[in-house]
Amino acid sequence: MCKIMPSRYEQFDRSRLQLSPLADRRHDLDLSAILPLALTSDQDITLKKVAERIHNARQNERAIIFMMGAHVLRSGVQHYLIDLMERGFLSCIAMNGAGVIHDFELALIGATTESVAHYIRDGRFGLWEETSRINTIIANAAPNGYGLGEAVGKALHEGSFPHKNVSILAHAYRLGIPVTVHVGIGYDIIHEMPNCDGAALGETSYRDFLIFTKKIERLEGGVIMNFGTAVMGPEVYLKALAMARNIASQEQRVIQHFTSLVCDLAPLPKDCSTEPCRSDPHYYFRPWKTMLTRTVADGGESFFVQGHHARTIPNLWSSLQQ
Repeated sequence: MCKIMPSRYEQFDRSRLQLSPLADRRHDLDLSAILPLALTSDQDITLKKVAERIHNARQNERAIIFMMGAHVLRSGVQHYLIDLMERGFLSCIAMNGAGVIHDFELALIGATTESVAHYIRDGRFGLWEETSRINTIIANAAPNGYGLGEAVGKALHEGSFPHKNVSILAHAYRLGIPVTVHVGIGYDIIHEMPNCDGAALGETSYRDFLIFTKKIERLEGGVIMNFGTAVMGPEVYLKALAMARNIASQEQRVIQHFTSLVCDLAPLPKDCSTEPCRSDPHYYFRPWKTMLTRTVADGGESFFVQGHHARTIPNLWSSLQQ
């Protein structure tokens, strides 16, 4: 039997870390930033077109997938996303690890977001006692077959969280809609903490990737949307689509005729239907080349809307009321 040799390199000893209570943290965001549901008067023509595709996808029971960066939650649009889930306009939400942290902290204490510039000075950034509970949830989820998003959503829905009414994860769990969480090791503050279990983190997030990919199998005739995720969203989607198309090809099916939407602050040109050249810095903006050109080149259609999430998401929601 081969003897397992330990790494030659010294590792950081997490047991030396000191965590502080969230009560000691100054927060940049609280419940006052969460917007009430309200129809917008300046509905975007492009988002009206996407709303038509979403209505058709729901009617035909096709996938309607919403990928987002954590800043979406910081934009205060929770009630809009919860209502879209309630009414069957979303069949899957994909987020990064930071999205889980913001959702969890808002549900627990009604506040989130710390000043990196302030807390990095003395090494307190990210090291908060209550937020470390997410690691415990993940560690318990791995051996019990849960994905990361489902496990945290279950804990929020069933546990004592005073502000769970604004939790995307809690409502998604209640409604049976998967929230898949796609983490990068070392990206999130919970990875700093002594109770972080890397194996459990990887297992539960990979399980979420497979759940996400299963939803992509139903994307023919469906809609995939990307709000503010420049790397995670398009990269996870690209690999999942390759896997789903591999199976579809074996079964003499196609996943080609679907709609993609990208909403971001990036100043893209009006016509994003062709891929930018390699000398253009926009070439490295993955949502453009991946979601607006390459993956819809065989029969799909794509749309881009520039704007802040606090405008585009209420606008899309309003367009879906028609």
